[in-house]
Amino acid sequence: MRYSKEHKFQTHARIVKRASIKLREKGAHGIGVADLMKEAGLTHGGFYAHFDSRDALVVEAFAHAMDRSTEHWRRQSEEAPAEKRLSAIVNGYLSPLHRDNPGQGCAVPALAAEIARESAKTRRAFSGRMQQMIEMLAKQFHGVPPKTARKQAMAALATMMGSLVMARVAGNNEFSDEILKSGRDAILERAKPVAAKKTSKRTTASA
Repeated sequence: MRYSKEHKFQTHARIVKRASIKLREKGAHGIGVADLMKEAGLTHGGFYAHFDSRDALVVEAFAHAMDRSTEHWRRQSEEAPAEKRLSAIVNGYLSPLHRDNPGQGCAVPALAAEIARESAKTRRAFSGRMQQMIEMLAKQFHGVPPKTARKQAMAALATMMGSLVMARVAGNNEFSDEILKSGRDAILERAKPVAAKKTSKRTTASA
């Protein structure tokens, strides 16, 4: 039976979507092609009608997950006042909801360690998407030069990623919540405008 191009496109997209979830839940090597195809409701034999190799699927699945994260940040920033956009992203990222749902969350803390051991092609795809995430985050640092905003965005993403990984290792408890809060506080305190920080220090000194 021959299927239309639209049907093939929809099937391809469904495989990528399901793969992106399972890869974030189980890791790049935690699930095989047969399992991924089963998740998509297809047979193992149909895999090569959509992908040249398992690596090709992994690259697309990673890209899909990271694109979703960037788009989610974009929606959050559009829905918040300019001065609260960074905090909206950081608070949403370092939240118990995100911690407890890796399959629906950011691919960076879920897969970065494994990506470092993947093929050069996979690492390039991951790196390119990560740069897009940094650029998106840099736009939320207002009142600073672009180069400074980019550096701050890199530091913020590293803190977000590390805090989330630590919180997941700690589990669902008070200690884990404390890690999330510490990450949020560190980023948002660092991002305060210089003038506001100076004012705060003068107020403290005169008290």
